Amino acid sequence: MATLTKKRKAAFAKYDRAKIYPLAEAAKIVKEISSTKFDSSVDLSIRLGIDVAKGQVVRGTAVLPHGTGKTVRVLVLCTPDKEAEARQAGADHAGLDEYVEKIIGGWTDIDVIICTPSVMGKVGALGKVLGPRGLMPNPKSGTVTMEVGKAVKEVKAGKIDFKADKQGIVHASIGKVSFDSDKLAANASELLHTIVKLKPSASKGSYIKSVILSGTMSPGVKVDTKSLQ
Repeated sequence: MATLTKKRKAAFAKYDRAKIYPLAEAAKIVKEISSTKFDSSVDLSIRLGIDVAKGQVVRGTAVLPHGTGKTVRVLVLCTPDKEAEARQAGADHAGLDEYVEKIIGGWTDIDVIICTPSVMGKVGALGKVLGPRGLMPNPKSGTVTMEVGKAVKEVKAGKIDFKADKQGIVHASIGKVSFDSDKLAANASELLHTIVKLKPSASKGSYIKSVILSGTMSPGVKVDTKSLQ
């Protein structure tokens, strides 16, 4: 068994690892036990009662009411007539051919790519570069749209994409340790209730199996799921 570090021992002394806490209390504990010198992210891990192998997919977007606390770098790939709209909404980069060339050359110094449907032919060719990095625009997540200005504003304000992995677990960052605990709880609640609405009809039994709230390099706190079903 691995030896506990002093920081882990100190964290474990502040709460009961076996206990399941209400969301608001869990958020307070995560703030209290964080020991990083930087403003670490706060993450949710939600284990779902779905069978991914049988095509039970849970995927969507949520707009966190208090944002993620991260500066999101946005590239809009579009025709010249849409560039001004993108930039006015806060896009860090907007254009087409020059950015396609940069991406082919390996440039991916962005967090989200939004594009218009008319340029998907050129964007599709970038799949090998963008796909593995999770940067490929997708109509389901609202990143392939004619309303590029609206899409940029939503992403900058705290819109996140999520998808259950092969084990049926959704991992998502919902804020920073510096956030007030009530804001962390509100962000977590928004994501959880969005996921509840996306329950596949074929999913039987308990849908939200477990919820863990944790900070970077900190132990996780179990969250009561009864109110979320």
